[in-house]
Amino acid sequence: MTTNNHKKTPAHSLADTHMLHLPSALDGGLGTVARMGVIVLQTDQTIEHELASLLQLPEVATYHCRIANAMEVTPSTLAKMEADLPMAANLLPSQFGFDVVAYACTSGATVIGEQRVQQAVQQAHSNVPVTNPLSACKAALAALGIKRVAFLTPYSPDVTSAMQANLTEAGFDIVVTGSFDLTDDFEVGRVSPQSIVDAVRVLAEKSPCDGVFVSCTSLRVASLIPALEAELGIPVTSSNHALAWHMLRLAGVHDAMPQKGSLFNVIKLI
Repeated sequence: MTTNNHKKTPAHSLADTHMLHLPSALDGGLGTVARMGVIVLQTDQTIEHELASLLQLPEVATYHCRIANAMEVTPSTLAKMEADLPMAANLLPSQFGFDVVAYACTSGATVIGEQRVQQAVQQAHSNVPVTNPLSACKAALAALGIKRVAFLTPYSPDVTSAMQANLTEAGFDIVVTGSFDLTDDFEVGRVSPQSIVDAVRVLAEKSPCDGVFVSCTSLRVASLIPALEAELGIPVTSSNHALAWHMLRLAGVHDAMPQKGSLFNVIKLI
């Protein structure tokens, strides 16, 4: 018979360990210049990546949460998000002291209404400025002095028409509209950058315009803008591009970043 003479070493309990209680000092944490909250669609594949580049400034911190939405983009599915907006906004802790909070859906803001989006978000963040890509688009077009707009969307005709009517009512002349006519948000996030470049070129050539707006936070546009502007000789912006700029300005950040496009040269809101 083999005898095991190895004895198990008893595990040390926390009480047996001498723990050093060390001093700690608290500072302001991240985002001492600005803290921004963003409510991102559950199906969005793009915005967090683009905002990370567009908002790359010292001591500007961005925090995201996600809101449930359907993969199919229709007026009825977009409208359903309104009920969940206060709960989603609550996932961004008010203790962080946000300087601005954004609901990141252009078509959703169109269907729900900009004022209703603001009211829903401010249930969790009272007195904090609230924006969305539609409001940001209008502010960006005004800041750039754009009246005649070439308008590109990925949406179905009913969603595109609703947004076109909204911009027209706000005083912008939509001289030409183009759409990829997609309702599946997964597909929208996979539209190739070259397809977007080609579409913008077609629209800009189709009718004289002061600038181009490309709608939808899932489309990959931001990195294309400087080259498109250099080629076309007019300003170009997009949902994520305009939203990032609008968030910065609402938060009181007025740095110019010309390498990100002509919009980022505009340091103040009109």
